[in-house]
Amino acid sequence: MSAGLPELHLHLDGSLRPATLEELARAAKKVVPADLRFHAGMGLADALSRFAFTLSLLQTAEAVRRVASELCEDERACGVTTLEVRFAPQLHGGAPIEAIVDAALEGVNGRAGLILCGLYGEAPAVLERLVDVAASRPGVVGIDLAGGPAPTHRFSLEDYARPFTRAKELGLGRTVHAGEGRPAQEIRVAIEALHAQRIGHGSTLLDDARLVDLVLERGVTIEACPTSNVHTGVFPSVAAHPLARWLARGVKACVCADNSLLSDVTTAQEVERARTIEGMTDVLLERAITNGHGARFVRR
Repeated sequence: MSAGLPELHLHLDGSLRPATLEELARAAKKVVPADLRFHAGMGLADALSRFAFTLSLLQTAEAVRRVASELCEDERACGVTTLEVRFAPQLHGGAPIEAIVDAALEGVNGRAGLILCGLYGEAPAVLERLVDVAASRPGVVGIDLAGGPAPTHRFSLEDYARPFTRAKELGLGRTVHAGEGRPAQEIRVAIEALHAQRIGHGSTLLDDARLVDLVLERGVTIEACPTSNVHTGVFPSVAAHPLARWLARGVKACVCADNSLLSDVTTAQEVERARTIEGMTDVLLERAITNGHGARFVRR
């Protein structure tokens, strides 16, 4: 197997060390909810709601710096040599966005690329500001649209095209959470309108043969998160995940843990679980690892 693992899809606010979670909770005079971690079939909305607690503990620059640093240490310890960490600095209200991003950069200290996340439903202006912040910080390697759409949202996926286009012009990487149990058309919009080079989850990719052709033509990488997809009810088991079928079709897909704390899985464990996927072979899994290393964002 390749020397070292890649991890391109890891949320900072879902990947605290358990001991750090407890320590920060005690300092804030809070009790960690017994049901904080994800479980199979809980659904995306319920899963997203669990971030409210972890975010409540990360409202200072120092806490963000600490968790970013510890995350890099933990990923290195489990064999990760290509790492990107993502988070939404606008949700960490204890300091200006710029200060929160700088704290995260200080925490990773060159050991990981940083991706800034806008959220489905936020005004496109939020993404515009994240692009502004990223522009002058080489350690920020890309932007993302995270979460998921809701009927109450005012803005559609297409409404985020302008900030993503500007990110492309500035040489920033672009990834979008799309097709996470939702129509494959969402993936197409992310690629064609938002210039996504990578897609987070992309579980419905095989529902549209022409979309598969587009992904192959553009060389788009799919950030597969099997355990997370089981938790959100997209697939009934890791074995049912289509990762092996993607790889066999020539799709550039890689294996990612998504949230090491909330899904209670390390990147190394997620790779081992991927071995149980129907149709997976050593050759295909090695290809996924190679894909992950090759798809990291590099500022130009």
